[in-house]
Amino acid sequence: IVMPGMNGITLAKKIKNDPRLSHIPVILLTARAAEEQQLEGYSAGANDYITKPFNFELLQAKIRNLLAQRKAIHKLFQKQAEINPSSISITPLDEQFIAQAIAIVEKHISDPDFSVEDMSRALHFSRVTLYKKLSSLTGKAPLDFIRHLRLKRAADLLTKSQLTVAEIAYEVGFNDPKYFAKYFIKEFGIKPSAYKKKAL
Repeated sequence: IVMPGMNGITLAKKIKNDPRLSHIPVILLTARAAEEQQLEGYSAGANDYITKPFNFELLQAKIRNLLAQRKAIHKLFQKQAEINPSSISITPLDEQFIAQAIAIVEKHISDPDFSVEDMSRALHFSRVTLYKKLSSLTGKAPLDFIRHLRLKRAADLLTKSQLTVAEIAYEVGFNDPKYFAKYFIKEFGIKPSAYKKKAL
């Protein structure tokens, strides 16, 4: 907590209130052990508060737990992202970011020219910052994130519409039905036509 220039409480608040950084876990290491001081640390958004002298193995275990929680969020996103992003247990800023990212992709889902650069601009992030944040929260790079949502929409259309596989490919932003089929198989382990038949 005690650092030159800026204390750890202020730094934690800055990280947790910046949409570009809010996904980064923060552990405060300090000699300030009073309950009100710990409360101040947690209120600033710290994920954990460890007082000195501390056990290094305990610190490592807490770091492992934070990383395991992040992996669990990745898995949850993969199951629920396009359906209910608000159910992902992350900070409100991160939840808002995921919801915005999904909404932007969905708005442009049929546009084959919609790119990572377009997504970056729409979210007011640099491409590098978008990559880091999206990868950290979802385990997916921006291009994979866009493709994932396109394929999820395609799966939904295959089961609920009368469109052909080729029409659905174009509807979700793929220029080439063969290219669409390749990624669909990679995502779902089955051809789009077989997926459609299975749903009948």
